[in-house]
Amino acid sequence: MTHTPLTSRIDGLFFGRITAHWAEKPPSAILKMAVEGRQDIDEFGFVLDEQADLDHHGGHDKAIHHYASDHYADWITEGHIPKGTLPAAFGENIATTGMTEATLCIGDKLRLGTAVVQISQGRQPCWKVSEHTRNPQMAYLFQKTSRTGWYYRVLENGRAGVGDAVTLIERSEPKWTVARVTAARLTRQVTQQDAETLATLPDLADGWRQAFIKMANGERGEDTSARLKGTK
Repeated sequence: MTHTPLTSRIDGLFFGRITAHWAEKPPSAILKMAVEGRQDIDEFGFVLDEQADLDHHGGHDKAIHHYASDHYADWITEGHIPKGTLPAAFGENIATTGMTEATLCIGDKLRLGTAVVQISQGRQPCWKVSEHTRNPQMAYLFQKTSRTGWYYRVLENGRAGVGDAVTLIERSEPKWTVARVTAARLTRQVTQQDAETLATLPDLADGWRQAFIKMANGERGEDTSARLKGTK
């Protein structure tokens, strides 16, 4: 399907190691540090990056997290993060400007360096975002604003580094922007018709399709307290 040309460049690439950051809470690799040089990408994302909680991060459908640096100015202006906060504050792997949840769609295929990746879902924030940013409301604010970034699955292995292009090469679902689908998933404010459509959207991550199946069946309640408070 044809699409409007869209391209950006990688401004920052960030990897983390699994570490016990907080007393009496599970370990995490959310603390990402800048890396240099071109880095290998396989089916599970960047080879040298780590994820501690594979139920909610990593795996085929959440191999790489991309966050729009465009949002940092808003977070700072709104007073939610300190002035001067730099990318990777939210644990993202990739930082760019010029691509956001509003300009990208579920199922989009992009060339990332020499790899080919596909957008599978937005990010469903958990308590670690709040702990890492030292803002107890941050996970909630992620859900409220849908400024969550997005996840890729890897279709073709390759390499990528700072300065490499990120280019949209195929769009199959122009109606379903990342922003629209993420808002529907996190707020659960979605019509039955849209829920039914999203439940069968082939390129949407399976976990999110299952959630929309429940919404289409009238199950709108969801206990997110464990994810937001760190008891899971």
